[in-house]
Amino acid sequence: MAKNYSDRELVDGCIRNDRLFQELLYRRFFAKMIAMCLRYTNDREQALEIVNDGFLRVFKKLDTFKFKGSLEGWIRRIVYHSVSDYFRKNSKYLERIVLEEKDSELEATAHADLYANDIMGLVGQLPPATQQVFKLYAIEGYTHPEIAKKLNISDGTSKWHLSEARKKLRHLLEQHNYVR
Repeated sequence: MAKNYSDRELVDGCIRNDRLFQELLYRRFFAKMIAMCLRYTNDREQALEIVNDGFLRVFKKLDTFKFKGSLEGWIRRIVYHSVSDYFRKNSKYLERIVLEEKDSELEATAHADLYANDIMGLVGQLPPATQQVFKLYAIEGYTHPEIAKKLNISDGTSKWHLSEARKKLRHLLEQHNYVR
């Protein structure tokens, strides 16, 4: 039976370029990262490519992780940037952005210039609690029950903040002429 290594032990082993620790780190976080990527693409091959690129970045930057916050959150941010970079490089896949599950969609031409930094700039204009819930849900892939537990709020409050974030982001997108 394999030993259950701490995050610090995994990071230290990976920094030493120990293949066993790299495999253990990959296996520990793979399922969550592939699930996050599959929220952005239904193509499992694309998702695997993105996850693997993300983990390559993780291994290259692991020496910069300072254990301020969770290792999973740090890895999730790097993999999310891989998602963003992948779709930016392969813009033929960027057909639409959906702000609400059953809301109208933005056309590809409307968001051709709207990249991750632009979106995050708009997200930064949201009220702090609403912004936090939106990031946890839409970017990091947490569920409402997970967000509720993490922020010590109810599921309903988490859903309300997400709804408010979507409304405010739609308004900001309209103000910036990203929506016709």
